[in-house]
Amino acid sequence: MYRALSKLSCSVKPASIQTLKRSYAVSSTLIKPVKELTHPDAQVPQSTLDKVNDFTKYTVNTYARPDVVIARGKGCYLYDTSDRRYLDFTAGIAVTALGHSDPEVAQVLYDQANKLLHTSNLYHNEHAGALAKTMVETTRQHGGEWASKLFLANSGTEANEGALKFARKWGKQYSPDKTEIVCFTNAFHGRSMGALSVTFNPKYQKPFAPLVPGIVTSPYNDVEAALSAITDKTCGVIIEPIQGEGGVHPAKAEFLEALRKRCDETNTLLIFDEIQCGLARTGKMWGHQHFNVTPDVMTMAKPLANGVPIGAILTTEKVGEMIKTGDHGTTFGGNPLAAAVALNVVNRITTPEFIASVNQKGEHLKGLLKQVQDSHPDLIKEVRGKGLLIGVEFTKDPSPIVKMARERGLLLVTAGCNTVRVIPPLIITEEEAVEGVSKFAGAVDQFAAASQ
Repeated sequence: MYRALSKLSCSVKPASIQTLKRSYAVSSTLIKPVKELTHPDAQVPQSTLDKVNDFTKYTVNTYARPDVVIARGKGCYLYDTSDRRYLDFTAGIAVTALGHSDPEVAQVLYDQANKLLHTSNLYHNEHAGALAKTMVETTRQHGGEWASKLFLANSGTEANEGALKFARKWGKQYSPDKTEIVCFTNAFHGRSMGALSVTFNPKYQKPFAPLVPGIVTSPYNDVEAALSAITDKTCGVIIEPIQGEGGVHPAKAEFLEALRKRCDETNTLLIFDEIQCGLARTGKMWGHQHFNVTPDVMTMAKPLANGVPIGAILTTEKVGEMIKTGDHGTTFGGNPLAAAVALNVVNRITTPEFIASVNQKGEHLKGLLKQVQDSHPDLIKEVRGKGLLIGVEFTKDPSPIVKMARERGLLLVTAGCNTVRVIPPLIITEEEAVEGVSKFAGAVDQFAAASQ
């Protein structure tokens, strides 16, 4: 039922092909769906249920979570309080690029915690400035000559809020009414008021209206609509070069090119939200490098410190020089602990060898997932994505698959447009990929049978 792959297509450079064939050849790999439910919800211990119920009494319950309490992790695996092991295809929602309990990250945390945790931004610290220099210079080494200045924050949402503020100030250099911000359908930029206002999703927005004024939403990948939406009153355009939460949708190159040109014509800042698609996740240092279009401002977060909260805004020289003392600020952003970890992580996940491995692993994993698609052509519409940001789109809501996979020991997360996201740690091995897709295949078989 699940065919073997006859050929592995890979976009890496010829020098990397020999390594790929040795480490990620899958011509003889045949996915065998896992039918057994090794982690059934019905067998969660009463002690765990009692703990969850107790937690619920004191927690603002904004999340729909299963009755599982995660206790520890190692590499690509998580373990609950009953010591049941789960293969993690979520990576904390594309955060733990280097896996769980990475030894180097743990050592940096230990060393820095014993040295200095926090001073505020009243003073310089050893690591924040070094991180800014590393981020700018490493981006330039990867072809991003536009990069010049970095502002450190605490999360992706906070980075996006800062970027929107930067755009508003930029616009007022030209006109007091140049304040509109253009965003796009299926986007996700965060939950705070500014970020929420550019996240076009009625489910998220409606309870908190009225939102920030001056927001114009345009269809993603629609060139003509975007050209009409961006006017002389537009101060900023914010877009994910590859949408994550919205369903793993890459932008079209001609769409981003048109945005860049129109922004130049109207003196508008082009903001790339690379919180999920940046920092090697898609097989390049930055997701926009797949399209040869550069931003004026770029936001990042998720994998930057492998799970330690941090976010950042990277700007061109003109934008960075425009922001003056007192224009923006943060108490915790750029703290020595998070910055020290981020330095370690960035220096490891941006090497040419590491990024090439992400491409190899992504092609391998997509090939395995396409076996599942071939077995269920009426149920699975498409397997798409770049690197290890992969979406499996179904013809109906696949939410039940998350539970079915978890009961087989595989953790998944959904996205928009009837899509399951496959976003494992970037250190995933060939064997772990096969294990995960085999469990996913079993869940899809169960879902297909239940849908008949």
